[in-house]
Amino acid sequence: MTNPVLIPLLNPNEPEALLVDLFISEGQMVAKGDPLCSLETTKSSADVIAEVNGYVSALRIAKGQSVQAGEILCYLASTPDWKPIEEREGDPKGIPPGLRISQPALDLARSLDLDLSMLPVGPMVTQTMVRELSQPLDAGISFSKQKSIEESVFDPTAIVIYGGGGHGKMVIDLLRARGGYRIVGIIDDGLASGGSILGIPVLGNAQALAELHAQGVRLAVNAVGGIGNIGIRIKVFERLTQAGFTYPAVTHPTAYLDPSASLMAGSQVMALAYLGSEARLGFGCIINTGAIVSHDCQIGSFVNISPGAILAGNVQIGENVLIGMGATVNLGVKIGSGARIGNGATVKSDVPEGGVVRAGAIWPA
Repeated sequence: MTNPVLIPLLNPNEPEALLVDLFISEGQMVAKGDPLCSLETTKSSADVIAEVNGYVSALRIAKGQSVQAGEILCYLASTPDWKPIEEREGDPKGIPPGLRISQPALDLARSLDLDLSMLPVGPMVTQTMVRELSQPLDAGISFSKQKSIEESVFDPTAIVIYGGGGHGKMVIDLLRARGGYRIVGIIDDGLASGGSILGIPVLGNAQALAELHAQGVRLAVNAVGGIGNIGIRIKVFERLTQAGFTYPAVTHPTAYLDPSASLMAGSQVMALAYLGSEARLGFGCIINTGAIVSHDCQIGSFVNISPGAILAGNVQIGENVLIGMGATVNLGVKIGSGARIGNGATVKSDVPEGGVVRAGAIWPA
């Protein structure tokens, strides 16, 4: 198992942050909950915390560098010798030390047989940069000018919704209710372009992401709930990250979050939900309509808490967990990663990783 550590979006209007401190090094063993780095924008600061135990691998960002939300800080691997495929020994096209490059840009560079050592070390290399550097010097504008143009077209209010199903409709209404965003369209791998949902145009499948990025759209909401198969939702995040998108945490104006509660990028808190004191949501969580997450709850990444579910205080939930509608989880209970809690279930004690509590059941029986 390997887990990418993504740079969170601290401020919807600032996709870039400064890495002011780095607490890890290549090959270091870290434990779940350990701080990995500190980030700052002009308006906020936060530590990035390890969501799992693991060995630091493919760390390409140094203290003092600027980073983009959604960029991979490093991987946390289960073994100390794990490396991404492109960095494994014997790969003739390995990534040079210090180079930060998106997967689409890397694929393009390799298809053009571009010498990766030509690419700048420091900034995140995009497809646009690769195309520019692959042209003769007199064929277009300079790299520095291209970079300034690319930055100038960024629209901090433009946002795309990935997923046009029922949850996608809820996300549209959430964004309209809270204001501040301009919804440019919907991406859905099962819908043809040309239609519309609640007046928002359907732009096609994931192949449309590159064009949206070129138009200055950088923000996205993952509206694929992943009920029954959380892997689908995770896959959407991977596609968006590879295409250069970041994910603001969004909350419905009727939801209530205590001031000390916190949530990471990609999380969604729907209408009439409650997030209590010092509760913490990991990356990409969904707290659905009317759900209650009480004080001191610690929720791992990609957790989906369905409408009307109630979590008492100090509940700890691992990654990729599904909590069904109307389920109740008692005070201080721990639910392991990958567990499934059915609709209306009552959970009175810890549930192991991958455990299943049937709908309407009382756990333990």
